[in-house]
Amino acid sequence: MARSFRRKSSSGDDASEAHGVDPAGDAEGSVESGSRASRRKPEKAPERGPGAWLKEIATIVVIALVLSFLIKTFLFRAFFIPSGSMEETLEIDDRIFVNQLVPQPFDLQRGDIVVFQDAAGWLPPQEELQLSWLKEALIFIGLAPDQSQQHLVKRVIGLPGDAVTCCDAEGRITVNGEPLDEPYLFPGANPSDLPFDVVVPEGSVWVMGDHRNASADSRANQDKPGEGFVDIDDIEGRAAVIAWPLNRIGFLGNHPDVFDGVPDAAGS
Repeated sequence: MARSFRRKSSSGDDASEAHGVDPAGDAEGSVESGSRASRRKPEKAPERGPGAWLKEIATIVVIALVLSFLIKTFLFRAFFIPSGSMEETLEIDDRIFVNQLVPQPFDLQRGDIVVFQDAAGWLPPQEELQLSWLKEALIFIGLAPDQSQQHLVKRVIGLPGDAVTCCDAEGRITVNGEPLDEPYLFPGANPSDLPFDVVVPEGSVWVMGDHRNASADSRANQDKPGEGFVDIDDIEGRAAVIAWPLNRIGFLGNHPDVFDGVPDAAGS
């Protein structure tokens, strides 16, 4: 049990000190001094004018804009979904955030949903969108999703060295000989109506949309530069979150269970 110790006063003087009375002077003088002190009015803090408040608000806004730009440049970037090639995982007009730490410094995984630049010309020529200066500024600093028509979003099916084939006797796509059961496919869609048999070259990936009947993906672009493969250097990042609309907010997974049984590529 804790015990407290108190030093005993050895004299009246000590007792006076303990009660805050100056033993060298009289008590009346001390009380009088205290009364004078108590009558002093507290000093008022200097009033802040509207200019000070405006300066503070402006500083906060600038810091927020700089942070938003840094996040958009190095961490997360917003994109707008214009088509149904990834239904029902992604719907038209969804807004997504893309993790730009993939593929570097973190590695790509089979099943990742990625946004990439259309460096090989998969998309038909389109007129450049005419955006207001405000919209362009918001996109630049990361407060609005990128609505440019030169990006695509697909799911990674094959990594470098993988042998990807359509299809086995049950109509399933195989990766390194392992058939895939793909729960993310659009309801009623076949894994692929277009046969193919490819080996993914180093530095590239094989991608497909979840709505296979409405996706012009790697299968449909084997006659283009790159032969349907997407250069990893053209990948902006991995789609991580649906941010809009509110009723669809959620994280985007890569369905690791679908690819768990896939063996490593030959020679890897």
